[in-house]
Amino acid sequence: MTTKTPPAKAYEPKPITVRIAAVQYLLRSIHDWSGFENQVRFVMKAAGDYKPQFVLLPEIFTTQLLSFMDTGDLRQAVRNMNDYTARYIELFKELAKQWNVHVIGGSHPTITDGKLLNTAYLFTPEGKVFTQDKIHLTRWEKEKWKGDAGDQLRVFDTPYGRIAILICYDIEFPELSRKVCEMGADIIFVPSCTDDRQGFLRVRYCCHARAIENQVFVAVTGTVGNLPVEGLGLHYGQAAIITPSDFPFARDGIAAEGVPNMEQIVIADVDLGKLVMNRVSGTTIPLYDKRVDVYNNDVEIVPTTGA
Repeated sequence: MTTKTPPAKAYEPKPITVRIAAVQYLLRSIHDWSGFENQVRFVMKAAGDYKPQFVLLPEIFTTQLLSFMDTGDLRQAVRNMNDYTARYIELFKELAKQWNVHVIGGSHPTITDGKLLNTAYLFTPEGKVFTQDKIHLTRWEKEKWKGDAGDQLRVFDTPYGRIAILICYDIEFPELSRKVCEMGADIIFVPSCTDDRQGFLRVRYCCHARAIENQVFVAVTGTVGNLPVEGLGLHYGQAAIITPSDFPFARDGIAAEGVPNMEQIVIADVDLGKLVMNRVSGTTIPLYDKRVDVYNNDVEIVPTTGA
């Protein structure tokens, strides 16, 4: 029996331990920007005290601002949220520097070149800001918000490994995760927002699948609570840090998870060095066992009845 030799790679994960803090952000009604800022500062202090390298917030958690805005025309109200983009960016630039962390600041409806995008922001301790737009929009985003889809996928090379951000529905498309992992992503961050258990489980199960398929860590979190705004009335959320499913990792592929639908911060340490070993000598090595030669072939349709 011959042993398959993995191909040489230009990039390998750093053999370091990284701490991730995932925030289950409670949406509650507020009366002005100060209410939002005060809550953000509170959760960032709670997370920052654990000295993580990354803090993850949920998708569109900034829609909390709609609780004091005119939402009679929801399509226009979401676009009006762009008026707060500059304040949102400055707030998280300050907090990332203050707590010396990389912040995946959830996502925020942002108008870019006339398009309404669901944009995730990455804030570094040095004051840099990077973005990742949501690529696949849900029916609600397309039909109710009349939003626009992004078309650029990015991998961010940080001092604590390469990371990617796939916003909620994007994790349900395996092609995206495979592409970022082929470019060396060690951790995929999934800011999410779901209103019922079924939606939550679609995202959660796909996070596990992507971690197994690509031998990568996946951190996911969602909004909890409720807002008196159409489409945002109820939320079902639970944060988790998910691992590949093999002996070096957590028994159930879950390094840590929160209590569903409670305001909470979930913390876990992940060892990037284990990814190096597992991708080469794991029980299965799906990154190296890909049959690209077969994937490029047309699927054969075989009739089972008739002559």
